[in-house]
Amino acid sequence: MWYPEIKHFCPRAPVILVGCQLDLRYADLEAVNRARRPLARPIKSNEILPPERGREVAKELGVPYYETSVVAQFGVKDVFDNAIRAALISRRHLQFWKSHLRNVQRPLLQAPFLPPKPPPPIITVPPPPSTTEEHPVGLLEDPHCADVILVLQERQKIFAHKIYLATSSSKFYDLFIMDTHNEENERPSRGPLSGRELLMRAASFDVCENSDDGDRANLRACTSDGTLKDSQGRRGGRLLSSWSRAFVSIQEELVDDPLTYSPRLMTVVHMDQSMQLGPFRAVLRYLYTGQLDENEKELMHIAHIAELLEVFDLRMMVANILNNEAFMNQEITKAFHVRRTNRVKECLAKGTFSDVVFKLDDGTIMAHKPLLISSCDWMAAMFGGPFVESCTKEVLFPNTTRSCMRAVLEYLYTGRFCSRSDLDAMELIVLANRLCLPHLVALTELYTVTVLTEAAMMGADIDGDVLVYLDMAQFHGAQQLTGWCLHHICTNYNSVCRKFPRDMKAKSAENQEYFEKHRWPPVWYLKEDDHYQRARKERDKEDYLYQRRQCKRKWLFWNIPSSPNSNSSSSVI
Repeated sequence: MWYPEIKHFCPRAPVILVGCQLDLRYADLEAVNRARRPLARPIKSNEILPPERGREVAKELGVPYYETSVVAQFGVKDVFDNAIRAALISRRHLQFWKSHLRNVQRPLLQAPFLPPKPPPPIITVPPPPSTTEEHPVGLLEDPHCADVILVLQERQKIFAHKIYLATSSSKFYDLFIMDTHNEENERPSRGPLSGRELLMRAASFDVCENSDDGDRANLRACTSDGTLKDSQGRRGGRLLSSWSRAFVSIQEELVDDPLTYSPRLMTVVHMDQSMQLGPFRAVLRYLYTGQLDENEKELMHIAHIAELLEVFDLRMMVANILNNEAFMNQEITKAFHVRRTNRVKECLAKGTFSDVVFKLDDGTIMAHKPLLISSCDWMAAMFGGPFVESCTKEVLFPNTTRSCMRAVLEYLYTGRFCSRSDLDAMELIVLANRLCLPHLVALTELYTVTVLTEAAMMGADIDGDVLVYLDMAQFHGAQQLTGWCLHHICTNYNSVCRKFPRDMKAKSAENQEYFEKHRWPPVWYLKEDDHYQRARKERDKEDYLYQRRQCKRKWLFWNIPSSPNSNSSSSVI
């Protein structure tokens, strides 16, 4: 548009063609448009010209062509240097007698700009689901898969779960591992009692039942020796009053399930008569969640029950509330969850208190329905709904290995991802996707990317693994792993195509289109580099021929043969 006008008014002015904003060729146009002014016209992809279009216009006008980018700091110096050269060459034609203008080079060729290698996508892990308090409390109020009944004052029954009670209270753990059908005076199955349990028990607060004042509790100190003197009760039970003041007896009975109303064998524990329903429910809430409500009114009764059950952290929380130091209970709750996590992992490893068995491809693994229900909605629907698995002790899981299922169970029990040497990350992603666990999927994606990155840094060839992971990640909804695999293939496109040509051709049409659009180096750079190399060879050839002509002219100038007259005169002299 401007070239005819320039040639009309400035016919002798040198002209060069410059393409600006080179960075838009590889930038994210959506991000660029968001950063522009609100009223600015958005930039479209079809408005960005390819480099060959600029070369065509420059060739048509007969001028040199350069590209610049202020953002990438590319080509700015080249434009100014070659503009100076063009101006000096133009002046050389007008002032030919000036010798210093003879050595000015014509505008040089510009090497193509290689866009920076795009960084790999960052794997983000969403916050874990908040199931620490809500689901266990709901399980206590609506007992799915309850396996123990706590009887208060011989008439009030509370359905509970052994795994929650045993991992929160060592007293309940000792109680539940007893074999209620063995002979009298038999030790618990976990081994001999420790010295602390044999010699003494901590002093506890006991509510005196003979107090005249019904509204005011009379506290007295009591101790228990901890020895176990059992006597057979009805239905194979045993009395526990000599072992602990918190329990009266334990036995197994056929009880109707609170949800399915079908009879099944459950453990029935009769608690001490001094325990009241309200404070005992507050203690159970602590054993399930590790928290105590500051607005509880019967704190002394809660402290009494906590002392009987040897839950000393709960007694400390009560003391903090009474001393107006309830803010310190947060640290106690954190410590509670750490201890309970370790005990739950121990129960998972040993299969203690398990009530379901998963049949897998390479064996079986025992689990606990209450923990699964409280931490996984998929498991809650399976075990709490009208399905066959809700009333059976064996559940078939096809296409799953023990290492993969153990990793899922450890995540559901502890909320953490535990890597293993025999763990197949892709199989874990498949299982986590089946169980609707997006947080576990993200953790596994992060683990997989970390392993692949470390292997690549050690010099291992991961291109084949990435091609396999790409198909499986896209099929099973691992979007972040899919993005990372696509980035790796695009940034190593040439080497991957050279090693696995058939696998690359077998990819889907969407993947092929993505590869062509995001490959690095891009296609336009490869074309520009090829054109630059050919043009440079031609320029070098022209310079070489020019230098030869210049050398030949100088040799002819300094080697002119002298005339015969001059030779004779010189000889005469």
